[in-house]
This record gives sequence, C-alpha cells and structure tokens, in this order.
Amino acid sequence: MLVALLARMLEAEGMVPILALRGRAALDKLAVEKPDAAVVDVLLPDMMGYDVGAALRKAGIPYVFITGIFKGKKAAEDARALHGAAGYFEKPFDAKKLVEILRGLLPAAPAAAPPRPRTDPEPVDFELDVAVEPEERVDAMELTGRVEVVEDGQVQAIIKGHRLSAAPVEPTVRAAPPRPALAEPPPAARAAAAPAANAPEGELHDNFPDLITAFWLSQQSGELVLQKGKVRKVVWFKEGRPVYAASNLVSDRFGPFLQRVGKITAAQLEAASALDRPGRLVGDAFEELGYLQEQEKIYYLAQQVKAIIYSLFGWEEGRYHLRAGGTPPRDATHIEVHPANLIVRGVKKLYKPDRLQRLLPPGTRLLPTQQPAYGLHEVVLEIWEAQLMPQVNGQRTVAELLQLAGRPEAEVLAFLWSLVALQILERA
Repeated sequence: MLVALLARMLEAEGMVPILALRGRAALDKLAVEKPDAAVVDVLLPDMMGYDVGAALRKAGIPYVFITGIFKGKKAAEDARALHGAAGYFEKPFDAKKLVEILRGLLPAAPAAAPPRPRTDPEPVDFELDVAVEPEERVDAMELTGRVEVVEDGQVQAIIKGHRLSAAPVEPTVRAAPPRPALAEPPPAARAAAAPAANAPEGELHDNFPDLITAFWLSQQSGELVLQKGKVRKVVWFKEGRPVYAASNLVSDRFGPFLQRVGKITAAQLEAASALDRPGRLVGDAFEELGYLQEQEKIYYLAQQVKAIIYSLFGWEEGRYHLRAGGTPPRDATHIEVHPANLIVRGVKKLYKPDRLQRLLPPGTRLLPTQQPAYGLHEVVLEIWEAQLMPQVNGQRTVAELLQLAGRPEAEVLAFLWSLVALQILERA
C-alpha cells in the first residue's frame, strides 16, 4: 500500500515510477530498465536493501533509503558513507522532502512541451451527492465521547461528551430521494468524489488498516476512495492523519446520524428537512430549531466523521482508489485522530468473530515484527493485553495464547489482529 501511494505521489509530480515489491524483482528490472533515481527500503521481504543499493551504485543510479528499523544518526551516516545513498528517511517520513531530494537527483528536464489538451476523467454511474439506501445491514456502533476538532492543521477544540451508541440500520428496498435534505456533503467533497480514470485501484479485502498506514508512513495528504456496490465513502488525510470523511449512504448523513444516536426524533428530522434550502450548511437547521447548540453541532459533526471512518473497518469487499495530494473540504468539520488508535478501535469494534477466526487460525504463530509501522507506546493496552504481550514470541500458537489470556476468544483475537494490522506483530 505504501508503494502504491508513493507511486501515485510521484506521478502527480510528473515522474514515471517503476515498481518492485521485492529485492530480486528490483534487480531483474534493473537489468532491462535503467531508472534515473531509486527509492529503496532497507529491509525487503527477500533481501537487505543494501544489496539493491550496491547494484544501483554499480550502475551509476543515485538512490535514497527508507527504513523503519535502522534508525539514528549513525545509521544515516553509514548509509551515505558506506553505501553511497543520497538520502536516508526514517518511517514515518515527510513525503514532500523525499520528492525534493529525488528532483535533485534527476537529470535536467528537457524544454517543456506544450500542455496537452485536458481530458475529463471517465464518467461514473453516480456521485457522492446521490444518496443510496444500505444494500446490507448497517451494524450498531459505539463511539467514544472525546473528539478533537482541527483547523488549518491545529487542534482548535477538544470536546468531551458522553459515549454514543449508533443504532443498526436494516436494508430497505424503498427508493431514496436523489438529494435528501441536510444530507449532502460540501461541494468540495462532491468534486473530489470521482477518482481519476488512471488512479491506482485494488480490491479492498482486509487492506483498510494498511491503506491508513500507507498515508501515515509517508506523512502524505490525499484521498482514499472506497466503493462497495453503490455505496461510496471518501476519507481525507492531512499529513498522514485522517481528518474528514463523507459518504453517500443515507444512514451516514448528518440528520439520520443524529437520529441513529438518539439525539433527535424522526419527527424532528422531518421538521428540519422542511427548512432545507440551497446553500445551507449541514446542521444549521437543527441549530435554528433549537435541537442543537453550536458546541453540540460541532461535537456531533465530528462524531459523524468518526462513524463513517470506523464503518469502513467492517467492509470485507469492495475496491479502493488512492489520490495523493487531495485537499479536505474547507467548509467541513475536521477531526484529529491518531491512526494507531483508529486502527485498534476499528478492529476491536467492527471485526466480527468469524472474520477474526479466518485471519488468525488456531495454529498461527505470531512474533514482533522487525519493522513496526507504529511504536507499542502509541497504543493504549489493557492490563491483560500488556501481560499477554511477552508470550507472543513466535513459539506459541494462537490457540495457546487464547488459553493463556483466559478472555473471550473474540476479544483476544481482536487484540492480536489489531497489532498485526499496526504491523507491530506479524505471522511467524
């Protein structure tokens, strides 16, 4: 996922990436293609990146290292002095600085060609502002009462409210109105909803945590567009952190969300809908009618964003598109949430027992990974989780860990898989 996101970022900068996920594949491509510069991970699945670096150096190709394991001033000095690397980036790293160094390594560009005529992206069958009813049941969801609201990249307010329980939503066959009242996302969200025709895409499966981590490791801003059937959701990232989300699912819109968490009644939602008019910001009618105070409106808008993001952990199918460099809508309530905490809570609350059993069969052995995406200090552990961690050493099976933990199976599996999702643990 990180490779795909970096490739998209380089394409946006006018470069043409050549991808290789393993060291041997990189060496094979080097024999037939000679890139102008290279980015090499120090710890590759099949060899050390130093060996790839040596081949690049022999071929006269400048390169930079990225790493999540060999950190510190000495490692960076050795990378340059002993291996000839032009740069050394520790994960998470600033993707903009990586681009700057790569630009300095590339040969001088020829005179710019006349701009090519702009072609519109391929049309899509619907946009984010066309609401759809759920194609399947929407599960209940528990939301913590703390939200951090950001503006211009800075936390402007920390609001502590009561925990919210969003009721489940059963699928319905009745047609949804094309633009439900008080449900449309900001104009900027609609404009960014349709991915470009050449945007990288793939099958979602269980990759949502990896996609979040890709943005985090590259400290990248951009958009992650996910689609399942007619349901489309977009998550915006700013410098590696998810800050906003939008959805075309009716139950995810602000009014229905308030009803799901018990803040307003169906009659109040209908009354607010009658006040809808073009240009009105989401939530204004609820405030005008006295259903929400200003601080409450901000709080529930932030909780709505969190709920949309958390709901994506429940998706086991669908497709995704990565868009590097996208800008979150300015006229929306942005939140601040650390990706590690988001992933842990998303796995624990939205992964069902049968899914966890599929991901972690009883005979699986887990051990700490050599190149964690997050530090264990960034994760809040319960007492029993901290006590179990030393036992996860690659020697014991999941079945044995379950017996040692003495907790419900689903609870233990969710904890273990959340650390796999954080790339703190890996399969032995």
